[in-house]
This record gives sequence, structure tokens and C-alpha cells, in this order.
Amino acid sequence: MTYLCTADCVADLERQGELRRINIPIDGYLEAAAIHRRTYAAGGPALLFANLKGCRFPAVSNLFGTFSRARWIFRDTYAQVQKLIDLKVDPTRALRQPLKYALSPITALRMLPRYAWRGPVLANQCKLTDLPQITCWPKDGGPFVTLPQVYTEDVRKPGLMNSNLGMYRVQLAGNEYQRDQQIGLHYQIHRSIGVHQAAAERAGRPFDVNIFVGGPPAMTLAAVMPLPEGMSELTFAGALTGRRIRMVRRKEGLPVHADADFALCGRLVPGTLLPEGPFGDHLGYYSLQHPFPVLQVQAVYHRTNAIWPFTVVGRPPQEDTAFGELIHDLTGPVIPTVLPGVKGVHAVDAAGVHPLLLAIGSERYMPFLKSPRPQELLTQASAILGQGQLSLAKFLLIVAEQDDPHLDVSDERALFAHLLKRIDWTRDLHFQTETTIDTLDYSGSGFNAGSKLVIAAVGPPRFALATHIEGSVTLPDGFSDPHVVAPGIVAVRGPKCPAPSFDYDAVRRGDDSGEGMESKAVGEVSTKSQAEVERFCSALPKESALRAFRLIIVADDPAFIGASFENFLWATFTRANPAADVHGVDAFTHHKHWGCRGPLVIDARIKPHHAPVLEEDPAVTRRIETLAANDGPLAGLW
Repeated sequence: MTYLCTADCVADLERQGELRRINIPIDGYLEAAAIHRRTYAAGGPALLFANLKGCRFPAVSNLFGTFSRARWIFRDTYAQVQKLIDLKVDPTRALRQPLKYALSPITALRMLPRYAWRGPVLANQCKLTDLPQITCWPKDGGPFVTLPQVYTEDVRKPGLMNSNLGMYRVQLAGNEYQRDQQIGLHYQIHRSIGVHQAAAERAGRPFDVNIFVGGPPAMTLAAVMPLPEGMSELTFAGALTGRRIRMVRRKEGLPVHADADFALCGRLVPGTLLPEGPFGDHLGYYSLQHPFPVLQVQAVYHRTNAIWPFTVVGRPPQEDTAFGELIHDLTGPVIPTVLPGVKGVHAVDAAGVHPLLLAIGSERYMPFLKSPRPQELLTQASAILGQGQLSLAKFLLIVAEQDDPHLDVSDERALFAHLLKRIDWTRDLHFQTETTIDTLDYSGSGFNAGSKLVIAAVGPPRFALATHIEGSVTLPDGFSDPHVVAPGIVAVRGPKCPAPSFDYDAVRRGDDSGEGMESKAVGEVSTKSQAEVERFCSALPKESALRAFRLIIVADDPAFIGASFENFLWATFTRANPAADVHGVDAFTHHKHWGCRGPLVIDARIKPHHAPVLEEDPAVTRRIETLAANDGPLAGLW
């Protein structure tokens, strides 16, 4: 079914029993998000908040809350899009199976966006403060647009086919923004909007930005699709919507999406950066306040039956997990054509996506030598880390398909076991230091700054993986409470990370503007923390039962780490900076290569420079739990 706007999708889901209408007054400040989180966790329906306090627009969330519902929304076009991707992988399929691909030319035609004279989105205008002011976490800097479609064009090659549609964070109010006039625009490193902004600045041209909310659900998915730079997301949206995307020209500025529910049109204020954030983000922590571009809003349009779609992010899994599943489902077959020899790549949602990538590659070079060490895997790892958003990965674990043809790259527990049975810690650790990492990751040495680690394993199993602790568990002073996490992996409690010798929070707020103070603070803490874990590594007794494990995690709460594999993935890989936090028993450096002869040790403790973990407001929690109790208006949602 082709949805022309959010209301079409909402009505269809309600008919199918996949949407729950909430008519009681709900506060957009924290309450709606808390209800959403619990409903999503329970695998519940989409939610229509028909009576947001102080707002005349209804809002809908959890549209993509289950993979099956997300697929169902695109049920009439999804298969045809998959066939287009099949033809991208192997164009000769159209010759071999002409009937199967007979409709592909029509789908391809729908990929061409077109201009229209008018559109429903231009029917009405309002103010920024009229929009739903959804605030998801107590320390958020203000309300945010959480499902924006941010539209820009390249001033060097303007036009729909050279446009970019991305999902970049938008802060509607708060901080130092002028009420009803300015909003904050936050985007991360390696995003195409930055290419467009840089081109406009070099040309001395104004940089216009339009933000669409709602419309056909395909536009939301298109905004997060990792398409090649220079390929317009409008093309993908048209194929998945089942009709060409209509854009309406305006007298000034960029065109607007005719069928959006809302359109916020503006221009970046040249040379102006204002504090944006904090914001509870998808790693499970707050991304902190930093200076980001400011959009001077010139007009806010909305269609007559407008509904405001939103989502809530936080520690995975959340609703955006379905986006990752859809992307993997659609683009997985393309991976081998882009990355020769790579059979699959899996961005681990439980670890916050970018902190941890798993990959299965192949060893095809000189097969007659049967080399016992990774060769082509390292070439493939470099290629993976050179691809768009994959380049943000902090840890990349890669193994060879030949060693287990049945291994599934998305089976995280099995892939870890496979790797730990084969990995040679003296040889198979490859660091990149002083490099870029995800903007939202605060485990590194500064903003966008940190390190990477490629761990590559090949060959037959060489090690048995311990599954329980046998014998002596004597630990160095300050370390205690070992918990088995998984075969070959154990967590121990370490001492609380030392604080810097000065007020780090003041440095981060900007109260102390000394040059390099933030870097100095992180470096001081890292040095002290490293010394503690290195003491653990050097003092671990030869007879310790922990030496039977291949990987040791030093944590604040080893029971939490050991409670589930998801806890292990999240806490370990969101809190560790490879160059600073990876250690080893019997470590050595040879020709600038670092390795260890005993277990690898990762320091996954929370450091003072890390961002705060997301936590709900207890009063809001009590309030909505009361509404869901017994026969309350929210009963049955979770």
C-alpha cells in the first residue's frame, strides 16, 4: 500500500490492530518517551499520542518498533526494491529470469524524483513552539526532532539528483537558541551534509537546509540508508514508496517535500556555532554539549492532517534497531561487490553499532601455502574501515569463512567463540592510534578522537575455552569478584577509576578555558587507569585460574557484565578506547608491534571523562507505571 502521509500509515496500522491510540493527556516532556520505551521493549504496537499536553498536533511513535511491522509497512514495494538490488549485484539476472524482473524498469522509473507545482505540506504555517516539544531524557538540553529528514543540495551541482537526505539531530529549543527563530543542527563526522556545507563555504554561498518530518515512511528509512556519496536518497525513497518523490520549488531556498507532514525551512547562520545538547543517544549515554551550526528558521509548514512522528533512542535495542535490520536485509547482498572477499559485516547493535563491527572475510591469496596467519583478512579489514560510516568502527573482529562456512556473522556469541579459539594475541592485534572515532563516543581521547583495533583470526582451533573457574582465584590487591561471561571470557571488579587532579567537569563545561585542559584531563586519567590494569596484568599469579581464560574484562560491576552477553557487548565496547584500555598478561612490544602471551585484558571501567549513563526520572517512572496498572488507560501496553 502506498502511504502519502503519516495519517495514511497510522490509519492502516490501526485497522490491523498494530497501533494503540492514547487519548488521555500525556506530557511530551519525558512521559511520552517513557511510555514508548516500555512499549517497544514489550514488542508492543505503534503509539498515537492524540492529546499531547499544550500541543495541537498528535504524535506517533514506535511505527518501526518490530521488524515484522516495518516490513509490513513496505509490503507492496519491498520485494521490488530487493530485485533492483539483485540486479545491482548481477545485472545478468534480468536476462536469465526475465519474468522475475519484469517490473524492475517501472521500479527504476519511480526512483526519479520530480518537481510539483504544489503540495499538501504548504497548506498551513505555524511556529516552532507549536510543534510537539518531545524531550526524552532528564538531562537533555531541550526538545529534539528525533526522526528528521534533513535535506541539502550541493551548490556546485544543485538539483534533486545531487541532493542529500540525512537523519541529523535537530534541537528545537533550549540552550542559547532564539525562541521560534533558531534551532541547532548536529551531525557527526563522515556525513554528506558536511560535504555540502564545505562546498557552500568555499563558494561563498549561503547554505540552505530544509528539515522534513513525516510523510511516506519510506522517506524516514531513506534518510538513514548508507547510500554512496553523491547518490540522492530521494531515489531510494521513490522506489520504496512506490511513486516518484514530489518536490515543490519555493521562491527562496530549497524545494520542500510536497507530501511531508511538516517542513522546517531555513539557512545556516554563517560563522555561528552555539551549544547543542546534551542528548540521550543510541550508545546508551548522553552526548554532551558542544558547539554546532545554527539554523535560522524562515518558515515552518504543515499539512492539514499533520501527525508528528518521533522515536526514542537510548541503550540498544531501541526502535532504530529495526532500521539497522532493514538496512542489513536490503544491502547485505551488495557487500561482496563493494568489498571483494568479504562475506558479511555486522554492526553490533547491542554495542551501540559503531563501537564494534564483526566481519567474515576470506583467505584467497596463495591458497597452496596454507598460511597459519591472517593475510587477506587484513586487507579486507582495511577496506571495511575505509567505507563510509563503517570507518567509525572502534573494534573490528574479522575471521575467515573457510574455517567455518556455516558461521553466521550476526551470531555474536558464536563468532566470539570462533575467534577466541584461534586468535594469537602475540600477532593478531593491529592498532590504529590517534585517529577518528564516532562523534557520539566519549571513550576516546577527545571529541571525534580515539583509536581503533583490528583483531583478525584464521586457521584451525588452537585453544580450549574455559567455561568455569577452576582452582585458585587469587587476584592482585584491589581486584575481586570474578564472573564468567561466556566461554573464554571472564570479568573481574577493578578499583574505581582515579579522578583527575582538577575539576574535569568544569573543563568540559568550558568554565576552565585553559588550552589543552580537556586533553590533559583525559590523558592524566588514562595514565593512572593504565597503571592500575598493568599492575593487574603483571601481578596476576602464574597459578591463577583466570589465566585459563582468553579474555579478561576489568569492570566496575562484573556481575552486570556476566548477566548477559548483551551487557558484556555494551559495557565493554562502549567504554574502552583500544590504545588506552587494551592490556595483556605477559605483554611485549617488538618492532613497534604490541602483543601479549597471556590473556588479553580490556579495561571497561567508567572513567571520569565518559558521558553519563541514561537514567529515567523516578517520578515520571512512577507516574506512567500507575497509568499502566490494573485497568488504567495504559494497561496492556507492556
